[in-house]
Amino acid sequence: MSEGFRALVVDREDKRTVWRLEKRRIDELPEGEVLVEVHYSSLNYKDALAITGAGKILRSFPFIPGIDFAGRVVESSDPRYRPGDEVVLTGWGVGERHFGGLAEYARVKGEWLVPLPAGLNLEQAMAIGTAGFTAMLCVLALEQQGVRPDAGEVLVTGAAGGVGSVALMLLEKAGFRAVAVTGRPELADWLRGLGAAEVLPRSELAEADSAPLASQRWAGAVDTVGGTVLANLLKAVRYRGAVAACGLAGGAELHTTVFPFILRGVRLIGIDSVYVPREERLEVWQRLARDVDPERLGRITTVVPLERAGELAPDFLKGAVRGRLVVQVREGG
Repeated sequence: MSEGFRALVVDREDKRTVWRLEKRRIDELPEGEVLVEVHYSSLNYKDALAITGAGKILRSFPFIPGIDFAGRVVESSDPRYRPGDEVVLTGWGVGERHFGGLAEYARVKGEWLVPLPAGLNLEQAMAIGTAGFTAMLCVLALEQQGVRPDAGEVLVTGAAGGVGSVALMLLEKAGFRAVAVTGRPELADWLRGLGAAEVLPRSELAEADSAPLASQRWAGAVDTVGGTVLANLLKAVRYRGAVAACGLAGGAELHTTVFPFILRGVRLIGIDSVYVPREERLEVWQRLARDVDPERLGRITTVVPLERAGELAPDFLKGAVRGRLVVQVREGG
């Protein structure tokens, strides 16, 4: 540690956002009760926006991005953690306002951490990561709204991405018939292997439609896309069905009518994964450790070294990422 540690650092130069690998010092890390030796992080859509500068994610420079990480505690003034404890972090503004996980060390508040759940290793925890955590929140939200497997099919949009691919696995595990929507038809067999009973082309939902309602089909949906796709799927949700919305890859605006809500009692549930209270986080991670199939998780996971994280970030903005990109921050894992 005295010689510094490796970190992916985002900066601004000549009004451009740039990134590079740098050596940083422990005393440059922000305040926090727990110092963690980071072993794995992951790349998410929000990380891509931060690294490329395509979104106003970062407010200060230079900055270490990475909205999640898994590693081992080195030092702790929080009595809940001791050196050697394996921990996981997602959310809480880490990687946005607080230095994140794309570095060999991170210092954070103890409240932001959860113990690594039994049954998962550090790499698997980041194969799940923020995306899988969000997917589990979506599935739980549908269950809490009374959506049951015998009620009908559940649609998953953006199914080839991180949230969508984990959602397919979780829905099948819970007994649902999940239908995947993707703009990449060449991935149909891959999606079926994750649990999709059917694969639909994104074009079926991507065109604006002025009709206020469509034939009832979906008992529920996990939507990672937003925009026109969300507006169209809402029209086809069955009576008292529910949609868990967690993304905006297809646009932030939502042009729809009140008819699905007042004539069919459809419920639109917003999913935020950043500020979920700690007790609920513990429950979500326990459910993930129980329900995620390790073999299927391995199918959707690609592990890359820290030095490749920056160059791969633009792929998210092109819609070219399949499943989960895990970043091996520390050599040897």
